[in-house]
Amino acid sequence: MQGQAKAEVTRMCRLLGVSRSGVYAARRRPARTSGVLAEQVQAAFKASGACYGSRRLRAALQAEGVTVGRYRVRRLMREFGLKPAWRRKFVHTTDSRHELPVAENLLNQQFMADAPNQKWLADITYLPTEEGWLYLAGVLDVFSRKFVGWAMAPTMTTDLVVQALQMALQTRKASAGLLHHSDRGSQYASHAYQTLLKQQGFESSMSRTGNCYDNAVMESAWGTLKTELADERVLLWPTRQQARSDVFLYIEGFYNRQRRGCPLGADLYKCLGLSNFSPFDKVTKVFKPKSIPTTL
Repeated sequence: MQGQAKAEVTRMCRLLGVSRSGVYAARRRPARTSGVLAEQVQAAFKASGACYGSRRLRAALQAEGVTVGRYRVRRLMREFGLKPAWRRKFVHTTDSRHELPVAENLLNQQFMADAPNQKWLADITYLPTEEGWLYLAGVLDVFSRKFVGWAMAPTMTTDLVVQALQMALQTRKASAGLLHHSDRGSQYASHAYQTLLKQQGFESSMSRTGNCYDNAVMESAWGTLKTELADERVLLWPTRQQARSDVFLYIEGFYNRQRRGCPLGADLYKCLGLSNFSPFDKVTKVFKPKSIPTTL
C-alpha cells in the first residue's frame, strides 16, 4: 500500500512538473493560520484608509514580510467585505482657447524616471464646497509619484499655479534640464509661469489639445485624492476652509508619507528615496480628514 502511494505521488509529480522532495517539504511545512492572515489583511486595508485593492494590498503586506498571493488577498477581501473606494470620472477643465505660445509635447507619455527631480507634472483640479469651488494646483514628481508643490485658491488664476511651482522649488533642489509637463491652459502658458521655468533652466512640455492621456499620471493622482478624501463617499465640504484643512492633512499626513505611490513592482524605498530606511520612519496613523484651525 505504501509503495502504491509513493508511485501515485511520483506519477503526479511527473504530470505537474514538480519534485517529490518539494511535495514532502510542503507537507511538513506548518500551514499559515488563516485567522492571523485575515487579521493582517484587515489591518493593512485599514492602514491604507480603505483605499487599496488586492494588488497594492498584497504589495503592502509583502513590504511587512508577509508572503501571500494576490488571489488569496482578493478572496479574503471579498470574505470580509473589504471594498476599496472607486474613482469618479475625471472632468477636464483646461481652457486652451488663447493665443499664448505653447510648448511641444516633449514628455510624450513617458511616465518613468530614473531619479527624483527629472520630470515634474503640473495640473489644476477643483473641489466642491457649499461656498463654491476651491481650486487646487499641484506639482507631482514622476519618480516618486508624490506632490512636491501645491496651492489652493477660490479662483483659477496664474498666481495659483505659480505658488504651487514656487513651493516645489523651495522643497526640492531641482537642477536645470528638468522636464516640466502641463496642459496648455492659459495659466501654464502665461508669461509669468514660463518665465519662472526659464529662470530655473527647466524644459517646458505641454499636452496635445484635448488629450488627457498626455498627463495621465497627474490626472490619476487627482482621481485618487478626490476618492480617498471623500467622507462617506460624498465629496462636498461645507466651507472652503474645511476643504483646505482636509487637503493639507491628506497630502502632508498620508499621501506623501504613507500611501504607496510608486508603480507596482518598483522598489518602494528606492522609489521614495529612502536609501537609509529605518522602521522608525514608518507612518502607521490612518488618514482621517478633520478640521484644523490653522489658516492655510
